[in-house]
Amino acid sequence: MKDIRLERYREFQRRQRAALRDSQHRHAQAGDTPAATEDGLHPGGETPSGASRFGPAGQPINRYSPLYIGFVGAIGALLAIGLWHALGRLTSTLTILLVAFFLTLALNPLVEWLQGKNLKRSRAVAVVFAGVLVVFGLLGGLVIPPVISEGSQLLTNAPDYVDAILNSAWVRRLDENYDIVDKLQSEINSRLTDSDFLSRVFGGVLGAGKALANGFFQVFTILILTLYFLASLPTVKRAAYAMVPATRRPRVEPLSEEIMRRTGAYAIGQVTVATINAICSYIMMRIVGVPYAAVLAVLVGFLGLIPMVGATVGAVLVCLVAFFDSPRSAIIVGVYYLIYQQLENYVIAPKIMARTVSVPGAVTVVAALAGGTLLGVIGALLAIPVAAGLLLLYEEVLVPRQQRA
Repeated sequence: MKDIRLERYREFQRRQRAALRDSQHRHAQAGDTPAATEDGLHPGGETPSGASRFGPAGQPINRYSPLYIGFVGAIGALLAIGLWHALGRLTSTLTILLVAFFLTLALNPLVEWLQGKNLKRSRAVAVVFAGVLVVFGLLGGLVIPPVISEGSQLLTNAPDYVDAILNSAWVRRLDENYDIVDKLQSEINSRLTDSDFLSRVFGGVLGAGKALANGFFQVFTILILTLYFLASLPTVKRAAYAMVPATRRPRVEPLSEEIMRRTGAYAIGQVTVATINAICSYIMMRIVGVPYAAVLAVLVGFLGLIPMVGATVGAVLVCLVAFFDSPRSAIIVGVYYLIYQQLENYVIAPKIMARTVSVPGAVTVVAALAGGTLLGVIGALLAIPVAAGLLLLYEEVLVPRQQRA
């Protein structure tokens, strides 16, 4: 065993010396300065300027040295760690870009359809974007006024609610036995006079306001980026295709176009299914008498965009609101959603999604779980079209290549 190790070490030394001689030979062939003699002078008695004062040049760096390999590897690891931290700080920016690009692919079929009606792309983009703004304005008009009115009504009736609770029989019994009202009042007074508590509350209110303002800013940024991407999408695609080698371009272009077509068609189909769900839910809630029908309908529509579980979550939420209003209404709402979801799963969604994406059920579940884990709700929304694109590459690229091998 020792002889084998010794032989390996000697072989390693021989390779090192051979590599060093080869490096010196390459330097000499490249026209480097001739080697100096023992007295520091070059052949012929000549002394190179700036070299004789410091003696002869040393040996070149041995790139096979463990120290050199370790140092370069450490520098590479530090660069990788720095890049990872930079990507972590750019997560929100990358998410905004990803959502804007997804919206661009969703709206691009509408733009191309208008272009087919002899409309210039700039005007088609303006018409589609104006439609998007109108939709957002209508949704805001449906949601904001009820929220403001209900919130102001809650603030107005808050003292009455507090009095009703304090005058209830069970609170009086607790107060007689444990003096709970006086303890609660003293605790509230001590909290109100505590500067640390007030600063935390004030900081929490500022944080909530900052988060709300940041959310509006991100939505505005996404809309602006979507407008830019829609206007420049053909140019961006041409620039991206120009980076592909000319021999592979005829293969890459149709695959990329098909992936983008499927992604946009999936987005339009999902929005259509969610919109039908929201409209039908609003009509049902108005008939049954469920409160906050407009707000709940918009919420059901947004939750319907989430694959697999979104429509079920929206149905459960509406049932809970209906239960607090009237248990009988909750039963009617539950029966309605039980029937409607069967109709949506087997009639509405298959007809709308017939020409969009075809992803197996198991792949859909895994993709949605992975996307939700990585990027939350946005990841769950983007997971299925990404999985559809990967399946297309598997069917059109990997499988034919393996069959030819």
